[in-house]
Amino acid sequence: MNTRPTDFNFRHMGLSEFQDAALVLVAHGSTTNGDSAGPAYRHGDEMRRRRLFAEVTEAFWKQEPAVWSVLRGVFAPRIFLVPLFIAEGWFTEQVIPQSLGLRHPGAPSFARVQSRNGQILHYCDPVGSHPAMTEVLKARARDVLERHPFPRAPKPADTTLFIAGHGTSYARGSREAIERQVSLIRETGGYADVLPLFLEESPLINECWKQSTTKNIVLVPYFISDGLHTQEDIPVMLGEPETMVRGRLAAGQPTWRNPTERHGKRLWLAGAVGTEPMMADVILERVRESAAGAAQRRSSPSTGE
Repeated sequence: MNTRPTDFNFRHMGLSEFQDAALVLVAHGSTTNGDSAGPAYRHGDEMRRRRLFAEVTEAFWKQEPAVWSVLRGVFAPRIFLVPLFIAEGWFTEQVIPQSLGLRHPGAPSFARVQSRNGQILHYCDPVGSHPAMTEVLKARARDVLERHPFPRAPKPADTTLFIAGHGTSYARGSREAIERQVSLIRETGGYADVLPLFLEESPLINECWKQSTTKNIVLVPYFISDGLHTQEDIPVMLGEPETMVRGRLAAGQPTWRNPTERHGKRLWLAGAVGTEPMMADVILERVRESAAGAAQRRSSPSTGE
């Protein structure tokens, strides 16, 4: 029986289950925005606090420590590499695996579990496509209302929930991940409506004011970090003056005031889904899935001749 994504229950991981293993959190990173790496380090700290793994480290595509060299300093016999990305795409299926030496350029596919120099490498699926992300999204929406209940927190039935993503014609997975979450949350009910928005595709972020049929709007960015997309691009597209947004950003202030009233609506802008503390459990689920899959393959009799 499959677990419904919207009723997801996180499993408790045994303290000794991965004591011989290393966890590597692989993120995009940035050379221009320090907040981009924040979720990877916060979730890494949480993993270290739980003491579930022999080693925990972070690696990035755009900054140090670099993805291509991270495995040189990881010595556990099992290594679980978890991509902190929103969806399967060019980065998770091509760039990162090639940088780690798991995939040859031009190869049609690659093994997600490989042996190398006496170590077993598990390349997990990205966190953003896990079924539990539906609960993470809903938690982000609740959190922003609880933190900023002015004048009072609206009921979901009186609120339109928007899920905002990047969107691009070059990688359909980005849009599909958003639309899937919209459908899942609609099915569970609660909100007056649930709709998608995008930075680079229609419907664009600024269309939320016209699309919402309720006075109250909650917008949750489907991004891993509160980087420039969530701190600058989205507030500007929602109508904040660019100079004001950049000034607040430079001063270390929030670039969107929750809630902000505009066009007869009141909008709360949540933090990126990747900053939700619940993401630590999604990471662990990806690890367990990979470990269970490898164990099943070892125990299954070969069908080859």
